[in-house]
Amino acid sequence: MLDQTRTDKITADLLRPIRLNKAFILWMGVLGVSLVICLYAYTLQLRDGLGVAGIRDYISWGMYISNFVFFVATSLIGMLISAVLGLSGVKWASPLARIAEIIALAFAAVAGLVIVADMGRPDRLLYVIIHGRIQSPILWDITVVSVYVVVSALLLYLPLIPDLKTCYDKLDKAPGFARNIYKVLSLNWNGSPEQVKIMKHSTRALSIFIIPVALAIHTVTSWLFASTSRAGWDSTIFGPYFVAGAFVCGCAAVIIAMYFYRINYKLKDYITDMHFDNMGKLLVLVSLVYLYFNLNEYMVPAYKMKKFESIHIHELFTGVHAFLFWSTQLLGLVIPTVLLLFKKMRKPFPMMIIGIFVLVGAWFKRYIIVVPTQEHPYLPIQNVPMNFKVYTPTLIEILITIAPFIMVLMIVTILSKVVPIISIHETIEEESGEGSR
Repeated sequence: MLDQTRTDKITADLLRPIRLNKAFILWMGVLGVSLVICLYAYTLQLRDGLGVAGIRDYISWGMYISNFVFFVATSLIGMLISAVLGLSGVKWASPLARIAEIIALAFAAVAGLVIVADMGRPDRLLYVIIHGRIQSPILWDITVVSVYVVVSALLLYLPLIPDLKTCYDKLDKAPGFARNIYKVLSLNWNGSPEQVKIMKHSTRALSIFIIPVALAIHTVTSWLFASTSRAGWDSTIFGPYFVAGAFVCGCAAVIIAMYFYRINYKLKDYITDMHFDNMGKLLVLVSLVYLYFNLNEYMVPAYKMKKFESIHIHELFTGVHAFLFWSTQLLGLVIPTVLLLFKKMRKPFPMMIIGIFVLVGAWFKRYIIVVPTQEHPYLPIQNVPMNFKVYTPTLIEILITIAPFIMVLMIVTILSKVVPIISIHETIEEESGEGSR
């Protein structure tokens, strides 16, 4: 068992960030103003129609759907860290589980709003459910996204219950209403063996259940593309291809969050160099798997060079999208993977920089999947204006695309300020040796 001094220090260190300060207020103010500007852009689209964006009859899925696929992808990191690594007994991942779950919940919750941006009549969204058809992958997508949000919220909440009780007991300077919320959400937790058993069994059951749900959420998203005959999307490997890519951008998001939590919240004793080193190795692993699927995705059609596949491949490799394609592949996947093979690059600051490149590359990778394919329909494009032939995002479209990122940052920031981002009771258990029994 740990002595009381060490226990108190762990508790104080992990509760320290839960307070209002000027930096938090300023940060939320900047995000709030930015969000208002982006929402104003959406009101213009709502008033004037989707014509204010760059999407047209031929390229009808632009930045909005690229954003949706990216958000769904990043949300899978909660399953990888909490479920896969947690069930496998990987101890080093325990301090990162809550960070991963917060990121997963934020991205999954906002993903549903992202898709609304692409709707000309969002007031008809309920029709998808009311008049939904079981044959439609869109209905499957809505179902699995909703289930994943609920399960992710529960997987974040259940292991948090003991810490909520600690917040109620220790944060005596917090406002009364906040302490009352902690008390209600802690569900009369007293740490009895029966309560611990129920919490751990429930968490384990959710961890098992979320794995097929998480795999389904991005597999079904991939089917929205793969169920068509369009060159560039007509592929049988899109399911695992999308899932592998999701793990890559999810790992990058967690690495970036780890760095800022470590610096801003002064958690160097809890988010250590060892955690960055292991996350770097994990990112290399999932990147190599993703690279394998990339080779399959492009080499097979490039070898056969069917007529329409040939047009699509040439546009990506040597045409108008070549610079973006090769920049994304090299700067967002190949070079980061090679760099992370060296131990010196698996230190906190280099990892954060690499994580940014990987995450930005992951977004542009979704853009490459969505946009270029639509520029090559089977029937020739003729007798239409030039802006129907070439997709160019407008300022309004860019602002609306940025809005979900701001929402995610706001959700992550608020959650990080109201609950400990590293589990207090698990940290104490691990250091006392109880977590291994």
